[in-house]
Amino acid sequence: MNGRVGFDNDRYLKEQKAAILERVERFNNKLYLEFGGKLLYDYHASRVLPGYDPNAKIRLLAELRDKADVLLCIYAGDIERKKIRADFGITYDSDALKLIDDMRAWGIHVLGVVITRFDSQPAACVFKNKLERRNIKVYTHRYTQGYPTDVEQIVSDVGYGANELIETRSPLVIVTGPGPGSGKLATCLSQLFHDHRRGIQSGYAKFETFPIWDLPLKHPVNIAYEAATADIRDFNLIDPFHLEAYQKVAVNYNRDVEVFPVLKRILEKITGGESFYQSPTDMGVNRAGRAIVDDALTREAAKQEVIRRYFRYRCEYAMGFADHETVQRVELFMKDFKLSSECRRVVGPARKAAEKAQRDQRGDDGIYCGAAVELRDGTIITGSNSPLLHAASSVVIHAIKHLAGIPAKIRLLPPSITQAVHNLKTEILKEKSVSLDLEETLIALSISATANSAAQLAIEQLNALESCEVHLTHIPTPGDEAGLRRLGVNLTSDPNFSSKNLFIT
Repeated sequence: MNGRVGFDNDRYLKEQKAAILERVERFNNKLYLEFGGKLLYDYHASRVLPGYDPNAKIRLLAELRDKADVLLCIYAGDIERKKIRADFGITYDSDALKLIDDMRAWGIHVLGVVITRFDSQPAACVFKNKLERRNIKVYTHRYTQGYPTDVEQIVSDVGYGANELIETRSPLVIVTGPGPGSGKLATCLSQLFHDHRRGIQSGYAKFETFPIWDLPLKHPVNIAYEAATADIRDFNLIDPFHLEAYQKVAVNYNRDVEVFPVLKRILEKITGGESFYQSPTDMGVNRAGRAIVDDALTREAAKQEVIRRYFRYRCEYAMGFADHETVQRVELFMKDFKLSSECRRVVGPARKAAEKAQRDQRGDDGIYCGAAVELRDGTIITGSNSPLLHAASSVVIHAIKHLAGIPAKIRLLPPSITQAVHNLKTEILKEKSVSLDLEETLIALSISATANSAAQLAIEQLNALESCEVHLTHIPTPGDEAGLRRLGVNLTSDPNFSSKNLFIT
């Protein structure tokens, strides 16, 4: 978006902090706040709301840390099946450990970790032991008996009462966790049950960025959220409870609306009185919509995110991770906005680079891959694979040479280094492929920089690639994907494999 801003991050933080503190006061200075979405590195939000700080939530939490305790929830089933967080390529239990480290770096103390729906699963027990042996308090909550229909059993000693009370000190308790379904809501309600048994009139609220309740239902920002959650079948709708109670239109999503009648009954059973909340939208404290300062810009950014999700799900389908219905859902969003794959500016140039590489090697039946990156000034740089480099490596080298003003003829990787890597891969590691993926290329480039001033100048430009748009005509290999992730680019690829081999390293 060439540096343009559609979202006022400072306004957002100011209004969001005020809304949370107001809700804390509403519940006699004891509030359990369910923090949904990503606490750190929320790149989806920063892509659809240009100007949004990916770490806005952790900044907000840092401002509230003197008034807040933090509980981290993780579902035992996610640990057991080694569920992967796609944007980091790490498992949810590893993400929980990273989250604790990141919060410590921000000066935020995690009071404890809650393993939810715990049933002594072996991997969950190992995770529990690992935390406790590092002096981190761990609580285990089993599946709530009677949930979701038997409110009498849920709000009883065999329901929420079966969970251990977590002692908290602060007026605000942030309950967060990696990914959806981590048990944040059940943890909040369990704590409410124990508090009200002890005469503490605590309350519950929810903080999620998307969908943005005060934007139209079909606003591209809200549709981008639907595209991002197409694999778990989330969809947005007008909150019928809010419309009935206040005659006002508000947007929410299906799971919150579906669970609200039961949740309201549970809250009323716990508190012994009429619920403060008349709709699921009432429960939220999100103020993101008030910080949008350029609606046209955010609409366009959100449409681009829909295209990114389209490419991602098509690749996941090719790899067996997604089903056809998920792909079809995002295809419908594309049609609704009259979008095509080449509405993403880097797609066409990447495909042309692959075609050119194929033409230049007539008679060779190998697979040729193209890549393109759009720099911050709008310039598009392309690259393609070769016997020496993967396409991702080629485009990154071309881009940083362009940014550093280095002529195309100057080599950044001298033959002595590439030959040494070649010998290592073929003669010692016994690998068949000698072409360098991006991770290998960056290491070779750093070695070259010790004696090559041009390579050093180029390396200094790597940070300028952060948040740039990149497209590959083939699914990246693990080394390419890891390298591009570390550079912080927004990556898409066509659902083609870069090799005829089934096993790709």
